[in-house]
Amino acid sequence: MNDPQMNKTQSAAVPAARTIRSTQSEMTEIILPNDTNTLGNLLGGRLMHFIDLAGAMVAYRHSRTNVVTAAMDHIDFIRPVHLGDLLTLRASINRAFSTSMEVGVKVWAEHSQIVHVASAYLVFVAIDDQGKRVRIPEATPETADELRRYEGALRRREHREAEAVRRKQARVDSGEPQEH
Repeated sequence: MNDPQMNKTQSAAVPAARTIRSTQSEMTEIILPNDTNTLGNLLGGRLMHFIDLAGAMVAYRHSRTNVVTAAMDHIDFIRPVHLGDLLTLRASINRAFSTSMEVGVKVWAEHSQIVHVASAYLVFVAIDDQGKRVRIPEATPETADELRRYEGALRRREHREAEAVRRKQARVDSGEPQEH
């Protein structure tokens, strides 16, 4: 619970825990010509934009404050999405930490049938109007699936932190200028 980036007033207010179900979000988009490449498939960057929006809605619902995307930890493009398809994105918080949270987003396309087309994990950080990190509520899993995702989020966070240390050391070893 000690976060050196938080001041005393921020750490004093610990919001009440929220259930995972209470902050889930779903959005639907129709794929239009401007969303597609020359093959008539949805642009990957446009899909990432939709995923970011769906995830941000969940992060905001959970934290009830401004949120910023800190990382798109993982994304799987499973199948192409075509012009005219309906795209449905379902997002859910997987776990909340002190000031950050992992959100999972699953994406389905609907034309003649509904197919799973993408999945992603994103990390959001809650901030105040001055850009300072703020404490967020815990996320309470209620189902076996929510508990599985909750536990997986901790493993992914540990992996992200270890990878950040590895990348920083690689920059030091290469003589690359360090960020401040």
